Amino acid sequence: MKPQDLVYVTKPSLPPLSDFIPYLERIWNSRVLTNGGIFHQELEAALCSYLGVPYVSLFNNGTIALITALQALGITGEVITTPYSFVATSHALVWNNLKPVFVDINEKTLNIDPQGIESAITSSTTAILAVHCYGQPCDVDAIKHVADKFGLQVIYDAAHAFGVNCHCGSVLKHGDLSVLSFHATKVFNTFEGGAIVSNNEKTKMQIDLLKNFGFVDEVTVAAVGINGKMSEFNAALGLAQLKSIDESIARRREVYVHYRSRLSSVAGLSFPGDEWLIGNNFGYFPILVDTSYPLSRDQLYDHMRSHGIYVRRYFYPLISDMPMYRELPSASPDNLRVASAAASRVLCLPIYDGLRIEDQNRICDLITLCSHA
Repeated sequence: MKPQDLVYVTKPSLPPLSDFIPYLERIWNSRVLTNGGIFHQELEAALCSYLGVPYVSLFNNGTIALITALQALGITGEVITTPYSFVATSHALVWNNLKPVFVDINEKTLNIDPQGIESAITSSTTAILAVHCYGQPCDVDAIKHVADKFGLQVIYDAAHAFGVNCHCGSVLKHGDLSVLSFHATKVFNTFEGGAIVSNNEKTKMQIDLLKNFGFVDEVTVAAVGINGKMSEFNAALGLAQLKSIDESIARRREVYVHYRSRLSSVAGLSFPGDEWLIGNNFGYFPILVDTSYPLSRDQLYDHMRSHGIYVRRYFYPLISDMPMYRELPSASPDNLRVASAAASRVLCLPIYDGLRIEDQNRICDLITLCSHA
């Protein structure tokens, strides 16, 4: 099979090289490569404007941003979270000596279930770490109600939620902090990168202190910080890409709608409903493979891969099934029935702004033909 015949779940959306060269020249001439250079400052300001949020702190990746967010809020003890996410969500807790407590997800949205959160609260619970899975907003009002009732802090892992809106505007405004990923697989990327969205200047100053080793000035270190700074090259790529992000998301929406049109009549498959068409960034197109489909999820996965379609079982396995977490009481499959079922059935299809219609039709044809087997 030729490389051009291979189709991956996602590919980086990149500006033309000619658009990026002026940025490179400015970096080269300035000799400022990191530590809050001009492009770093410009990208933070541009993202605040585009996302409609008050403060953004850029990071070298989303995982370091998440670890720092937990540090900035001084979280201790137990943190209630979802098992249906990328493993970095729970790893960030453990790196902060926190205990993850898993609760089940909502069958419709695949996000953490607010009722499950309340049931899992103990005297050691201090925070909720929720995930806007596939860019679908959590039930932010219900989570806030529980958090306020029990005096908990809320951090959103918003790795999938760049530019996503809910009923009241940007979903990134909710919670005490929201954490973004700008990894190459994301809708908006800086190759590697991330950010923390905060609601006040004091918190932003604390975050910025922590991401630069805790330095206040050349001779003063005020906190046990980390090296989380974004380089000027990554920030410049973000600025160049931000110019065309709306067109990229619009094209992703077209891919998303075409999938729904082609696959809606295939028995044994289910996928997001109409509510996902509002405010989403179309970063993912997950399908759930039911027992009435002729192939199991894993058989369909192998079939697609054999034809050069690199679909992903995303998220499988559950975080709670991984060896470092499976012994936790909350990791019991009986406690996570919806999440376990979703993990065993999910398959994410390729979706990106450069996906050719002939490739998308080839994907749909393979799935449809299998349904007639």
